[in-house]
Amino acid sequence: MQKKTEVVKKEEPVPVNPLELPVSPKATAEEKEIKVDTEFYSAVFTTRGGALKHFEIKKYKDKEGKNVVLLKGLGLEPPLSLGPTDGFNLSDAGFQTSGKDITVDKDKKSDSLIFEYADSGLSVRRTYTFYSNDYRIDVKDEVSGLPDYWITIGNDFGIYESKDSSAHVGPVLLTGTKRVEPKLKEAESYRDDLKWIAQEDKYFFAALVPLTPMEEAKAWKKNDIPLIAFKGKPTTNSFILYAGPKEYDRLKALHVGLEHIVDFGFFSVLAVPLFWTLKLFYNILGNYGWAIVLLTIIIRIPFIPLVNKSQKSMKKMQELQPKMAEVREKFKKDPQRMQREMMDLYKKYKVNPLGGCLPMLLQIPVFFALYKILLIAIELRGAPFMLWIKDLSAPDTLLGHIPSWFPLIGGFAVGPLPILMGATMIIQQKMTPTSMDPAQNRIMMLMPIIFTFMFLNFATGLVLYWLMNNIFSIAQQLYVNRKLKTES
Repeated sequence: MQKKTEVVKKEEPVPVNPLELPVSPKATAEEKEIKVDTEFYSAVFTTRGGALKHFEIKKYKDKEGKNVVLLKGLGLEPPLSLGPTDGFNLSDAGFQTSGKDITVDKDKKSDSLIFEYADSGLSVRRTYTFYSNDYRIDVKDEVSGLPDYWITIGNDFGIYESKDSSAHVGPVLLTGTKRVEPKLKEAESYRDDLKWIAQEDKYFFAALVPLTPMEEAKAWKKNDIPLIAFKGKPTTNSFILYAGPKEYDRLKALHVGLEHIVDFGFFSVLAVPLFWTLKLFYNILGNYGWAIVLLTIIIRIPFIPLVNKSQKSMKKMQELQPKMAEVREKFKKDPQRMQREMMDLYKKYKVNPLGGCLPMLLQIPVFFALYKILLIAIELRGAPFMLWIKDLSAPDTLLGHIPSWFPLIGGFAVGPLPILMGATMIIQQKMTPTSMDPAQNRIMMLMPIIFTFMFLNFATGLVLYWLMNNIFSIAQQLYVNRKLKTES
């Protein structure tokens, strides 16, 4: 039985007297930098705190074609800073190293870098181990002479797109199998079944995974900057440091729960198999655009009988509207009688007033699961489809932007795909049986316009899914309309 996560919220952090270091850690020797280069990343480590100073990954590029940088400098608290308190007193300490620049590749599969600090009973020996074929870095801290041991992932490490509001940005942790995003209104502590802490954005992250037990994970704000850290015993502590893309399969292969950094949302039980299916289709077709098209078709197949039944029910409801209007008018002063007469009408003509809603309700979980996949999957980042569509994770911008001075909608990106999607929605509305209420019909006809502007700045992969879904709905409606016409 999984333990309930203990969350302790504090109005103010409990003051802790910092350890009186025998020598001020700021009185350090000249800083030395060590460069580490692998097939997957380039990094710079520093003797200042024995920490990480720069980190960029090679397999993902920014808009200028340069490596994605996940750490640009030491920041407020450098990654892997440690100390006896959550002030990380040793972040400025001058560590010693005999290490030189390191390159690990197919000829040299792994290598290590050691930093050491010692003064009057206090000693820290930190060993980094690098691998040629992974983003993983092993960290081992041998610590003595401290009352407590705190270590942080840093404040900006792992965050590339801090302004992307479509996904969570900032500290996150895993307790058991529960992903937790601290609110940071006040300091929050977690003690049960701690798996990892991380800083993340939509597509990238940096995480610290303890291989030795930690007593506490704490998230808080320092100078209005979010931080997250572990507290443990000052002994030999081992970790996996992982900084890179949110590639689900690669993370799952580590068997430490890091795959939970990929947030598939509330309907993850549906999203994960859909995601695997999408990747399977990509492996077959070699194009994520066509994989989305094929996945849309596969998803539609189980709902064909239900949708057919729904469309027939809506058509019968439309034909029944005049009789329903008569009942409303005749018994408008007797609501209970009106309800009974309506039920008799439905029974007589074998119409279910909710028949049109059921297929839609059943499709909602599938839609939200697929929506989440297409929103967060790094596999779609920079993935082309065809013609002008070069990135399925970005909005379709072939036609440019609506001028910012244009009322209400200025600044939106405009592309052919959202406009085509809106056109298919209009066709679908024209084909679908409508209500006798003119006001309701006008509202329904506004929906394509609303959805078009909603989708203008959505990822092209999402627009493609919705467009294909509309096309299949139109084809199915055509079939049902013709079948009903022959039956009448």
